[in-house]
Amino acid sequence: MAKKKGYQKSIRVKLIELLISILVISALIYVFGYTDGNALKIFTGIAFGLFLFGVIIVRFGSPDEPAPKKEDGVTKLVLLDEEGESVKEWFIQGETSLLIGKSSAQNEVDIDLGDAEYAALISKQHAVLNQASGDWFIEDIHSKNGTGIKQPNKRDKSKLEIEQPHKVKAGDIIYIANTRLLLK
Repeated sequence: MAKKKGYQKSIRVKLIELLISILVISALIYVFGYTDGNALKIFTGIAFGLFLFGVIIVRFGSPDEPAPKKEDGVTKLVLLDEEGESVKEWFIQGETSLLIGKSSAQNEVDIDLGDAEYAALISKQHAVLNQASGDWFIEDIHSKNGTGIKQPNKRDKSKLEIEQPHKVKAGDIIYIANTRLLLK
């Protein structure tokens, strides 16, 4: 219901903007096409210029205003120990897809947890972390001991379904079996 109200408000705003545009264009056509007074044309030209300047400022912001700061996304993964201390970090900014697991001669992964405390519980190809449209998604890829997520505002962790992407953000903890990776 709230979505419908927002949609109706948006239509009303666009309709009002259209009517104002039609009125302004009609006034300009009348003043510059059908009147002879130079003072009226000068006044109308100045008023129209100020109107356009105001529209540009409202739409795009003041040139002196700093651009709104974009919310910082995930830039790194941090391997945590039992006490929650950082053991190892991987900077992932600029990456689009990262395979999480254990590297071997036949299998290379991007996030190698082969030396983690619970490495025996981690599959060679355990999970994949993908970025799409600025958001990160974690997906379990048929691991033996599962993948979980704990969000900072939730009490319990949730286990992921196999091959079902789950959106993650900074502050979330990814559980690869019993190994914890903090998204920062």
